[in-house]
Amino acid sequence: AEPGINFPILLHRFNRKDFVMALQLGDVAPNFTAETTEGSMSFHEYLGDGWGILCSHPADFTPVCTTELGAVAKLGDEFAKRNVKVAAISVDPIDSHNSWIADINETQNTTVNYPLIADPDRNVADLYGMIHPNADNTQTVRSVFVIGPDKTIKLMITYPASTGRNFDEILRVIDSLQLTAKHSLATPVNWQQGDDVIISPAVSDEDAAERFPGYTTVKPYLRVTQQPAE
Repeated sequence: AEPGINFPILLHRFNRKDFVMALQLGDVAPNFTAETTEGSMSFHEYLGDGWGILCSHPADFTPVCTTELGAVAKLGDEFAKRNVKVAAISVDPIDSHNSWIADINETQNTTVNYPLIADPDRNVADLYGMIHPNADNTQTVRSVFVIGPDKTIKLMITYPASTGRNFDEILRVIDSLQLTAKHSLATPVNWQQGDDVIISPAVSDEDAAERFPGYTTVKPYLRVTQQPAE
């Protein structure tokens, strides 16, 4: 970078086709301030000390996203009991968002109960790499970011425009993330809440016997135990 030039300003010298800031798992989720359907938001402040989900939507009044936003509203209690706050974003302005929410509530028989972020200047979309020029150079792709209490990104998924997101799967992953953040465990293929789990290879057999009594050794690197109660 040239001396004295602020890096974010330098980014605007590049066309989005030439430069995309790529976030990775473990990166701190970029903070931002934006207007939402529930007032001004400082993202990190909104998340507090809990978990968060940020979902991007290509544009307002799109059919697949209408069903998704309705589904997320209906899962409000499930997110709350996991201490997860949800926010959605598209590149359209607040007035458009408010009109779209009315449609969502009507057609999906629900009440949207979380903020929808307005991003007409695409500032947040750029921070999170939500503009994929090969897909669309003006609209955000349909991404999901799961963010932990330490404000780092724990999961990133990007869906094509034609395929609705599976929020049951996103809840499943959050359950796994929260379990494995607390214990030295991993969850196997197709794991569901209450299923057996895998002991991390970093845990010695001696420690495993103390921490997970009665575990089963399938192979030295594959040790299975019941999911802890807490």
